[in-house]
Amino acid sequence: MSIKKQFLKTRPVCKVTFRLSKDDANDAASVCLAGDFNGWDKTATSMKKLKDGAFSVTLELAAGKDYQFRYLLDGQTWINDPMADRYVSSGYRGSDNFVVSI
Repeated sequence: MSIKKQFLKTRPVCKVTFRLSKDDANDAASVCLAGDFNGWDKTATSMKKLKDGAFSVTLELAAGKDYQFRYLLDGQTWINDPMADRYVSSGYRGSDNFVVSI
């Protein structure tokens, strides 16, 4: 798993690339990224499967904010990203959301 941030000089946005390795994806056929930035829609942000079996998506997010997110494998299993900037309680017992700070 990895998160790469690229701040744009011409606009107050950051291109954030979320990447989930093949091993971390547990051989999932599909992965979606859900979070504050898409209203936690489980299908709005599909990640592209790469040739090496990893999944990736790049979003332009407004700078100066924090965004909670999680990955959803095959529409069923939520997984977390240990590379997140920090963790916050999701409100569900034993479950955290992950935060990327822009």
